[in-house]
Amino acid sequence: MRGMLHVLKLLASRQVDEVYGSAALRNAPPKHRIPEQEIPPFDAYQLVHDEVGLDGNSRLNLATFCQTWVEPEVHRLMNECIDKNVIDKDEYPQTAELEARCAHIVGDLWHAPETGHPIGTSTTGSSEAAMLGGMAAKWRWRARMQAAGKPTGKPNFVCGPVQICWHKFARYFEVEMRQVPMEKGRLMLTPEEVVARCDENTIAVVPTLGVTYTLQYEPVEAIARALDDLQRRSGLDVPIHVDGASGGFLAPFLTPELRWDFRLARVRSINASGHKFGLSPLGCGWIVWRSMDDLPEDLIFRVNYLGGDMPTFALNFSRPGGQVVAQYYDFVRLGREGYARIHRSCAETAAWLSEQIAALGPFSMIYDGRGGIPGCTWTLREDAGVPYNLFDLADKVRSRGWLVPAYSLPANVTSLVVQRVLVKNGFSRDMAGLFLQDLKRAMAQLAKHPPGRSLAENEVGSFKHT
Repeated sequence: MRGMLHVLKLLASRQVDEVYGSAALRNAPPKHRIPEQEIPPFDAYQLVHDEVGLDGNSRLNLATFCQTWVEPEVHRLMNECIDKNVIDKDEYPQTAELEARCAHIVGDLWHAPETGHPIGTSTTGSSEAAMLGGMAAKWRWRARMQAAGKPTGKPNFVCGPVQICWHKFARYFEVEMRQVPMEKGRLMLTPEEVVARCDENTIAVVPTLGVTYTLQYEPVEAIARALDDLQRRSGLDVPIHVDGASGGFLAPFLTPELRWDFRLARVRSINASGHKFGLSPLGCGWIVWRSMDDLPEDLIFRVNYLGGDMPTFALNFSRPGGQVVAQYYDFVRLGREGYARIHRSCAETAAWLSEQIAALGPFSMIYDGRGGIPGCTWTLREDAGVPYNLFDLADKVRSRGWLVPAYSLPANVTSLVVQRVLVKNGFSRDMAGLFLQDLKRAMAQLAKHPPGRSLAENEVGSFKHT
């Protein structure tokens, strides 16, 4: 009764208070400890709403690979599933069924051979999926070495300029990362560089289908052929795990002829982000193994305290079911036709934007949006003759809300600074045109008012020149 009276009192006070005149909003909320008293839900909502309003507009975030626009129906499904734990397959059997269907659909997209009984699972994203793929590769390698009576203390994997999750995998699971450094004129893996770094302790080679830094696809098929040749010459049988975080949901629709997936016998597992070009909301990833033999049994745990005997292989446990349900919605809603149409539109916009940026003059295009991830990457020409750098340009366009990163490449080309735009579903040709206008405006302003000089100095300089 006392609780009900308190609620009625809160509601009564709210009826006479304009939202920003309410008692709750007249003072700042505690920042480092939980408050003593409760406040009405509408006031709490307004406080939090106003704080997150200070974040950037995700639709203008051209740095992220993640999806920033979803259909209204996805919002509804996410709301309906907010209380469902995807790990609890006994309580939510239909959500578990949708997860299994999605894993099979993804495996089919990647040409997993049904005769080998492929197996897959959802994850919180491609980073978790990548680590699961790496763990399985390490366990398989260790079993082979133990069977041969050889030491298992120095596992390694070979990769190019990978996403940070692979650095985490190397450190967390004590695997040497033999990363092929970038060189001027070579910004990704090549078969020759891969083979030179493989030995009997190599658990896997990890090519990336869509390098984070440049958006280009690494040559998976050529690397597989080189490893086939290595096995013929030396007996070393090195598997491939493909990091398809972005390209895994692009290549099947944009370049179906490209052989990068389970059509190559050496590819044992693939990870991808559903929440990138899989078009699902944030928090969804997938991994598929070629066959059940590629996922060691002792990595799978079974629990029964949620109602039934449930096998699980993941780095976490409880996870919301909405992302998986939304992924299934996307598959049903779009089909191959819809995915191809959306990704083709993004690729066309990326190619157009690349042409427009190249025509501006001071830039040299590293990637033009064709053959890889929809987007483009450029650097400032050495003879550009402009009084600003790409960091200045990134900062200037941010004043209009656009998040367009500038960053230096990793070893051995750290002196090369590039800028990158991702083109995703929801970034229309009209928005690309608006961005281009703001980019031109930013370049003109930086030319007129070079960084490092005060506004007064710039105006005096302009007056003297006139």
